[in-house]
Formats: sequence, structure tokens, C-alpha cells
Amino acid sequence: MKQNTVTTLSHSSQGHTLHHNRVFSKDGQWLVFDGRNDDTKIGETSVIGTINVKTGEERTLYRTNNSTVYGPGVGAASFNPLTDRVVFIHGLLSANESAPYAMTRRTGVAVDPNKPREPIFLDARDVTAPYTPGSLRGGTHGHCWSADGHMLSYTYNDEIVEPDLRTVGVLIPSDSTVRVDTGKDNNEGCMYAAVVAAVVADPVPGSDEINKAFDECWIGENGYINDQGEHIPHAIAFQGNTLDDKGSVVTEIFIVNVDATKIRQDGRAVGEVGERPHVPVGIEQRRLTRSKGLSDLRYWLRSSRDGRYIYALAKDDENRNQIVQCEVLTGELTFITANPFSIASSFNLSADGTSIAFVADNNVFVFDLMVKETLQVTDNHIGDTKIVGTPSFSPDGTYLVFNQFVAQEDGSQVVQILKAGLQ
Repeated sequence: MKQNTVTTLSHSSQGHTLHHNRVFSKDGQWLVFDGRNDDTKIGETSVIGTINVKTGEERTLYRTNNSTVYGPGVGAASFNPLTDRVVFIHGLLSANESAPYAMTRRTGVAVDPNKPREPIFLDARDVTAPYTPGSLRGGTHGHCWSADGHMLSYTYNDEIVEPDLRTVGVLIPSDSTVRVDTGKDNNEGCMYAAVVAAVVADPVPGSDEINKAFDECWIGENGYINDQGEHIPHAIAFQGNTLDDKGSVVTEIFIVNVDATKIRQDGRAVGEVGERPHVPVGIEQRRLTRSKGLSDLRYWLRSSRDGRYIYALAKDDENRNQIVQCEVLTGELTFITANPFSIASSFNLSADGTSIAFVADNNVFVFDLMVKETLQVTDNHIGDTKIVGTPSFSPDGTYLVFNQFVAQEDGSQVVQILKAGLQ
């Protein structure tokens, strides 16, 4: 089944890159995007914008000052599900040729739509010892709101100690501003930051130790019920790289319960000079899967609404990326797609949790979880311009939005936002 009701929403000459999650406003009338025309060029991007899904009206929500190819840079924007506050990556204001935008030199910034161009720094950055509890000293990335809009998850790389060790952290509400010393690479934050995934440089082969935690999701709309029958209101599932007995990398799913009280209680988790931030006392990760490993394609985990399942990608016997379903209580992995092609993108669930959208063979597809059927939505050919990024369902589930390069009159190609009906 093919749907051909595809229209182009955006038309201006700047890029219109959609993030992989929560791109719609609460009322479903606006999309948020960043001005990238190349996924790797956040450091050169200066604009966060919104576009009306009915009229195509574009508005500038935020623009950096003194933008250069070295930064500051902005990108990867998403709406809070309750307040419509937009969060995005923001490079350090001090970015220049000698210290450009980088994975260890960025932070989470928010803007309220009713107060455009007024940045709200979320995670404090403190590179001046002694470090301030609730702050970090590296770069946060890929911010994702919890379903209740109260917390954010992100990936983190420290700038000072072992910068290549990526981990996962959270931002939780703070009663007061996290204040830090004045410095060109420091900034205060209105939320309390901590890392919640323990990583080590050299995992013991065959153990549950990991050297990378990444590309996570919040579990359920209201958390999940653990094997003791307890309700866990906030928890994160993340991908973690273990080593098997032979020393080969095997990516598995891990879970960590996010207890804001325990996080705030351990001020020493910020770490001392020569240390990365620690996981707060009482916050413990649990390995969920023991498998042949997940796919090496870059993508983010997703959760069912009730918190019973985590969805991921894994390779089938033909080395094709397929969607797998993981039971949160048991860790059992089940292949739920058997497509004759390989999924080539991250994926999203519909608001009602019944469908999954993804890209393969330069087309958008939807997998129906109820009837276990994959439907092709677009009708692109090999020579057509490339679809990029992750498709997202509208809140009412009647259409999808996605990014595709569109040829311009001058011969260039620009990342635009397209809309595909599902009726």
C-alpha cells in the first residue's frame, strides 16, 4: 500500500532539520527545527525556528550572536510536552577558531515561544575547581524530555577527563539556580545535572561493565512497574557497549531508575579534580539484555506507552536492520519485523503506540504493531533526492513529517520538511 499525499511544508533557503523526538508543539500546530543543511554542521548553525503545519509560516525562535564556522552553534530542538518550552544544543559562547564547537563544549539551552530569543541555560557548566554540585564540565547533547515534561535526559562527554567516554545524564528540577564561578567557559543553570550511567575506559571482557552509554529513551508515559510490583515513575533505557569474552563490542540495553532525591543528596558526585563526574550514590544501572548485540546503526531507543517494552534495532540473519521488542521485566528480545530490506534510520512511535515510522531504501515506511504489517508511505526512486533523519507522527496520527533534500533553482539542495498523509 502506498500513500502519495506528500507535500512540502517548508520553502525558505535555509535548512530545516528536524530532531529525532518531540518536534511538534503540544497543540500539533507548530514544528520546531534548526537551520542545518548538513547533520554534522551544528557548530555552523545559528537558527532555531518554528513552522506552522497548516500555513507554512516560519518564525525565528532563537538566533545566536556573532555566529562563525567555529560556533557557538545550535541544533537538535524539541518541544516540552506540557509547556512548549523548546530545548536544544547550544555551543559555548566563547567558541572561536582555537576552541570551536565540539562534543565536549556544548550545553542545553531552552527558549519559551512567548519569549523568543531569550536563552535559558539548563545545565550549569563549571570548569573551575572546586566544582559545584549539580554542574558538569563537558558537553551535553541530544536532550530528551520525560513524558511529564519535568526532566531531561542527554548524552555527555567530559572536557577535562577522558573526553571520549560518552555517558548518559539527567537534568532534574532545582529549587534554585546552580551558580558557578564566572569564567569564559562557565555558565549557570536552572536545573540540576548529574550523570546516571557508569562507564569505564577498559571494561572487563564478559562483564556488565561498559565503555559507552548512549542514545537513550525514557520508559513509559508514567514509568514502569518493576519485578517487585513497584511503580518506578522515572527511568531511562540506554544502549551500552560491553565486551564479550573475546573482547569484541556487544551493544546491549541497560536500565537506570532516576530518583531525583538521591541525585540531589550526593553533592560529591560532581567529582574532584582529575575525575569525571560520578553516578550519585543509590543510582544503579541494570543490564537488561544478554544478546548477540544491537545494530551498529545510529538510532535511539523507544518505549511503549505502558513501559512494558523497549524497541530497538538488531541485525537479522541477512544482516538487515529490523525492529526488536524487549520486555522490560525479563530482557527477552523478539524480532517484530522481517522486512526484505534494512531499516536505515532511527524510528518513532505514534502517540497511541500502535505504529512505528522509519526510513529504508530512501522511502518512509510505517510498521503497524497491531497487524504486524509494514506499509510504504512515500514513492521515491533511486535517483530522487535523499531522505534524511527520523520521521515523526503528528499528535493525531493522521500524517508524518520528515526531512528530504529538495532541489533549488540555483541547482543546490536544501533540507526541507515534507508531510505525508496516512489517511
